[in-house]
Amino acid sequence: MPVYKKVNKNFFKVWSSNMAYVLGFFAADGYITSPKQGGGFWCLDIKDKEHIEKIKIIIGAEHKISIRKRIDGTTYRLQIGSIEMCNDLHNLGFYENKTKNMAIPHIPKKYFSDFIRGYFDGDGNVWSGLIHKNRKTSTLTIQVVFTSCSYEFLEKIREKLEVFNIVRGVLRQGKRGKGNYYRLTYSVLNSLKLYNFMYNGIGTSKLFLKRKKDVFEKYVKLRL
Repeated sequence: MPVYKKVNKNFFKVWSSNMAYVLGFFAADGYITSPKQGGGFWCLDIKDKEHIEKIKIIIGAEHKISIRKRIDGTTYRLQIGSIEMCNDLHNLGFYENKTKNMAIPHIPKKYFSDFIRGYFDGDGNVWSGLIHKNRKTSTLTIQVVFTSCSYEFLEKIREKLEVFNIVRGVLRQGKRGKGNYYRLTYSVLNSLKLYNFMYNGIGTSKLFLKRKKDVFEKYVKLRL
Protein backbone atom coordinates (compact mmCIF):
# COMPACT_ATOMS: atom_id res chain seq x y z
CA MET A 1 0.00 0.00 0.00
CA PRO A 2 1.26 3.52 -0.79
CA VAL A 3 2.42 5.70 2.07
CA TYR A 4 0.96 9.22 1.95
CA LYS A 5 3.22 11.83 3.44
CA LYS A 6 1.56 14.41 5.65
CA VAL A 7 1.53 18.13 4.91
CA ASN A 8 -0.67 21.03 6.00
CA LYS A 9 -2.77 21.33 2.83
CA ASN A 10 -4.45 24.47 4.18
CA PHE A 11 -1.14 26.34 4.43
CA PHE A 12 -1.74 28.58 1.39
CA LYS A 13 -5.38 29.23 2.28
CA VAL A 14 -5.04 31.40 5.39
CA TRP A 15 -2.81 34.49 5.46
CA SER A 16 -0.15 34.61 8.16
CA SER A 17 3.41 35.92 8.49
CA ASN A 18 4.81 32.47 7.74
CA MET A 19 2.50 31.88 4.77
CA ALA A 20 3.42 35.24 3.22
CA TYR A 21 7.14 34.57 3.74
CA VAL A 22 7.01 31.10 2.16
CA LEU A 23 5.00 32.51 -0.75
CA GLY A 24 7.66 35.18 -1.33
CA PHE A 25 10.41 32.59 -1.09
CA PHE A 26 8.50 30.35 -3.51
CA ALA A 27 8.21 33.26 -5.97
CA ALA A 28 12.02 33.35 -6.00
CA ASP A 29 13.14 29.72 -5.64
CA GLY A 30 10.11 27.55 -6.25
CA TYR A 31 8.24 25.99 -9.13
CA ILE A 32 5.17 23.89 -9.93
CA THR A 33 5.14 20.76 -12.08
CA SER A 34 2.10 18.96 -13.48
CA PRO A 35 3.04 15.47 -14.77
CA LYS A 36 1.19 14.17 -17.83
CA GLN A 37 -0.11 11.24 -15.81
CA GLY A 38 -1.91 13.65 -13.49
CA GLY A 39 -1.32 15.19 -10.10
CA GLY A 40 0.69 18.22 -9.19
CA PHE A 41 3.90 19.02 -7.31
CA TRP A 42 5.30 22.23 -5.91
CA CYS A 43 8.98 22.42 -5.08
CA LEU A 44 11.64 24.51 -3.42
CA ASP A 45 15.24 24.03 -4.49
CA ILE A 46 17.87 26.02 -2.55
CA LYS A 47 21.44 25.88 -1.23
CA ASP A 48 20.62 26.51 2.44
CA LYS A 49 19.84 23.13 4.05
CA GLU A 50 19.03 24.55 7.48
CA HIS A 51 16.60 27.06 5.98
CA ILE A 52 14.66 24.56 3.90
CA GLU A 53 14.37 22.36 6.99
CA LYS A 54 12.77 25.30 8.84
CA ILE A 55 10.30 25.81 5.99
CA LYS A 56 9.49 22.10 6.00
CA ILE A 57 8.53 22.33 9.68
CA ILE A 58 6.51 25.52 9.16
CA ILE A 59 4.34 23.95 6.45
CA GLY A 60 3.86 20.77 8.47
CA ALA A 61 5.46 18.45 5.95
CA GLU A 62 6.94 15.01 6.54
CA HIS A 63 8.54 14.83 3.10
CA LYS A 64 12.19 13.96 2.62
CA ILE A 65 14.57 16.71 1.54
CA SER A 66 16.60 15.44 -1.41
CA ILE A 67 20.20 16.41 -2.17
CA ARG A 68 21.16 17.48 -5.67
CA LYS A 69 24.79 17.78 -6.78
CA ARG A 70 25.37 20.49 -9.37
CA ILE A 71 28.34 22.15 -11.04
CA ASP A 72 27.80 25.33 -9.02
CA GLY A 73 27.30 23.50 -5.72
CA THR A 74 24.90 21.34 -3.75
CA THR A 75 21.22 22.23 -3.48
CA TYR A 76 18.44 20.82 -1.32
CA ARG A 77 14.98 20.16 -2.73
CA LEU A 78 11.67 19.86 -0.96
CA GLN A 79 9.04 18.47 -3.33
CA ILE A 80 5.42 18.15 -2.23
CA GLY A 81 2.74 16.37 -4.21
CA SER A 82 -0.62 18.04 -3.60
CA ILE A 83 -3.12 19.05 -6.27
CA GLU A 84 -4.94 21.07 -3.62
CA MET A 85 -1.89 23.13 -2.70
CA CYS A 86 -0.95 23.60 -6.36
CA ASN A 87 -4.46 24.89 -7.05
CA ASP A 88 -4.08 27.31 -4.15
CA LEU A 89 -0.83 28.57 -5.70
CA HIS A 90 -2.62 28.94 -9.05
CA ASN A 91 -5.30 31.02 -7.37
CA LEU A 92 -2.58 33.20 -5.86
CA GLY A 93 -1.10 33.87 -9.30
CA PHE A 94 1.66 31.25 -9.63
CA TYR A 95 1.74 28.79 -12.51
CA GLU A 96 3.95 26.11 -14.02
CA ASN A 97 5.87 28.50 -16.29
CA LYS A 98 6.37 31.29 -13.76
CA THR A 99 9.89 32.42 -14.71
CA LYS A 100 8.69 35.34 -16.84
CA ASN A 101 5.02 35.23 -15.94
CA MET A 102 4.57 36.07 -12.26
CA ALA A 103 2.04 38.14 -10.41
CA ILE A 104 2.12 39.53 -6.90
CA PRO A 105 -0.88 38.14 -4.99
CA HIS A 106 -3.32 40.47 -3.25
CA ILE A 107 -1.43 40.27 0.03
CA PRO A 108 -2.92 41.93 3.13
CA LYS A 109 -0.88 45.03 3.92
CA LYS A 110 0.18 43.69 7.32
CA TYR A 111 1.90 40.69 5.68
CA PHE A 112 3.58 42.39 2.72
CA SER A 113 6.87 42.83 4.61
CA ASP A 114 6.96 39.06 5.18
CA PHE A 115 6.42 38.43 1.46
CA ILE A 116 9.22 40.85 0.56
CA ARG A 117 11.56 39.27 3.13
CA GLY A 118 10.84 35.86 1.62
CA TYR A 119 11.51 37.06 -1.92
CA PHE A 120 14.63 38.90 -0.77
CA ASP A 121 15.99 35.74 0.88
CA GLY A 122 15.44 33.88 -2.37
CA ASP A 123 16.29 36.36 -5.14
CA GLY A 124 17.65 39.37 -3.30
CA ASN A 125 21.07 40.50 -2.22
CA VAL A 126 22.54 43.08 0.13
CA TRP A 127 26.05 44.42 -0.21
CA SER A 128 27.98 46.67 2.12
CA GLY A 129 31.50 48.01 1.76
CA LEU A 130 33.75 50.96 1.06
CA ILE A 131 33.59 53.03 -2.12
CA HIS A 132 35.83 55.86 -3.37
CA LYS A 133 38.89 54.05 -2.01
CA ASN A 134 41.14 56.11 -4.28
CA ARG A 135 40.11 59.32 -2.49
CA LYS A 136 41.42 60.69 0.77
CA THR A 137 38.25 59.60 2.54
CA SER A 138 36.41 56.44 1.48
CA THR A 139 32.68 56.03 2.06
CA LEU A 140 30.88 53.14 3.71
CA THR A 141 27.76 52.26 1.75
CA ILE A 142 25.03 49.63 1.48
CA GLN A 143 22.90 48.50 -1.43
CA VAL A 144 19.92 46.16 -1.79
CA VAL A 145 19.10 44.41 -5.06
CA PHE A 146 16.11 42.28 -6.07
CA THR A 147 16.53 40.12 -9.18
CA SER A 148 13.97 38.53 -11.52
CA CYS A 149 13.51 37.44 -15.12
CA SER A 150 10.20 39.34 -15.06
CA TYR A 151 10.41 43.12 -15.47
CA GLU A 152 6.71 43.45 -14.65
CA PHE A 153 7.09 41.55 -11.37
CA LEU A 154 9.89 43.84 -10.15
CA GLU A 155 7.95 46.89 -11.31
CA LYS A 156 5.01 45.76 -9.15
CA ILE A 157 7.33 45.25 -6.18
CA ARG A 158 8.67 48.77 -6.68
CA GLU A 159 5.15 50.21 -6.81
CA LYS A 160 4.06 48.30 -3.70
CA LEU A 161 7.13 49.37 -1.72
CA GLU A 162 6.48 53.01 -2.55
CA VAL A 163 3.25 52.73 -0.55
CA PHE A 164 5.50 52.12 2.47
CA ASN A 165 7.73 55.11 1.58
CA ILE A 166 10.51 52.91 0.23
CA VAL A 167 11.24 54.85 -2.93
CA ARG A 168 13.74 55.56 -5.71
CA GLY A 169 14.24 51.96 -6.72
CA VAL A 170 16.16 51.77 -9.99
CA LEU A 171 14.99 49.02 -12.34
CA ARG A 172 17.37 48.00 -15.12
CA GLN A 173 18.13 45.04 -17.32
CA GLY A 174 21.02 42.90 -16.16
CA LYS A 175 24.41 43.04 -17.85
CA ARG A 176 25.60 39.47 -17.32
CA GLY A 177 25.50 37.15 -20.34
CA LYS A 178 22.57 38.00 -22.62
CA GLY A 179 20.99 40.23 -20.01
CA ASN A 180 17.77 38.22 -19.80
CA TYR A 181 17.10 39.28 -16.22
CA TYR A 182 16.35 42.51 -14.35
CA ARG A 183 17.61 44.17 -11.17
CA LEU A 184 15.72 46.47 -8.83
CA THR A 185 18.30 48.42 -6.83
CA TYR A 186 18.03 50.61 -3.73
CA SER A 187 20.79 52.85 -2.39
CA VAL A 188 21.68 53.67 1.22
CA LEU A 189 18.64 55.49 2.63
CA ASN A 190 16.03 53.19 1.14
CA SER A 191 18.13 50.09 1.81
CA LEU A 192 17.93 51.01 5.50
CA LYS A 193 14.19 51.53 5.15
CA LEU A 194 13.98 48.04 3.66
CA TYR A 195 15.96 46.69 6.60
CA ASN A 196 13.45 48.17 9.05
CA PHE A 197 10.53 47.09 6.89
CA MET A 198 11.63 43.48 6.55
CA TYR A 199 12.92 42.77 10.07
CA ASN A 200 11.68 45.21 12.70
CA GLY A 201 8.05 44.17 12.29
CA ILE A 202 8.86 40.50 12.01
CA GLY A 203 6.18 39.50 14.54
CA THR A 204 5.80 35.80 15.21
CA SER A 205 7.65 34.69 12.07
CA LYS A 206 11.16 33.36 12.63
CA LEU A 207 11.84 32.83 8.94
CA PHE A 208 14.79 34.78 7.58
CA LEU A 209 18.32 34.11 6.39
CA LYS A 210 20.67 35.20 9.15
CA ARG A 211 23.62 35.80 6.84
CA LYS A 212 21.66 38.46 4.93
CA LYS A 213 20.27 40.11 8.03
CA ASP A 214 23.80 40.22 9.47
CA VAL A 215 25.02 42.38 6.56
CA PHE A 216 22.46 45.06 7.47
CA GLU A 217 23.28 44.89 11.17
CA LYS A 218 27.03 45.10 10.60
CA TYR A 219 26.53 48.21 8.47
CA VAL A 220 24.28 49.83 11.08
CA LYS A 221 26.84 49.17 13.84
CA LEU A 222 29.70 50.60 11.79
CA ARG A 223 27.73 53.79 11.19
CA LEU A 224 27.18 54.44 14.89
